[in-house]
Amino acid sequence: MAKELSRKSAKAAKDPINPSAEPVLLSGGNPQIAKGYGDEPVQAYIAAMPGWKSDVGRKLDTLITRTIPEVRKAVKWNSPLYGMDGQTWFLGIHCFNRYIKLAFFRGVLLTPMPPVESKTKEARYLHIGEDGALDEAQFVDWIRQASLMPGEKM
Repeated sequence: MAKELSRKSAKAAKDPINPSAEPVLLSGGNPQIAKGYGDEPVQAYIAAMPGWKSDVGRKLDTLITRTIPEVRKAVKWNSPLYGMDGQTWFLGIHCFNRYIKLAFFRGVLLTPMPPVESKTKEARYLHIGEDGALDEAQFVDWIRQASLMPGEKM
């Protein structure tokens, strides 16, 4: 196990020797993708999401981009981030074994608030399980609301 972890952690998201190598999945099944700004690293993350999560990731990204065409994207800390100015972020996505966590960084200000509390004062979460169940109208409304708020500097 220790050898496997050290091998995985030593491997970069894009291996310069073998650029077609698959990204490493970190604990919980979260893809290890190099930090980057723009759509390309976000699409690399979505493509590397394991199993059913990749389809849900594509759906989420499509809904976000369709709702806010001028949205800025980045991958930082192995998570796609969405914001308005490229410096602050209103939403982050992260894979776990059994669900995808959407973090609304100013979620306590959304009406209604996303359902899952956070240890962070202003953040709220939405978890999407393997069934992919998502109230699209509510999600789109949260995206619209969140995009109008000051983002979280990260």
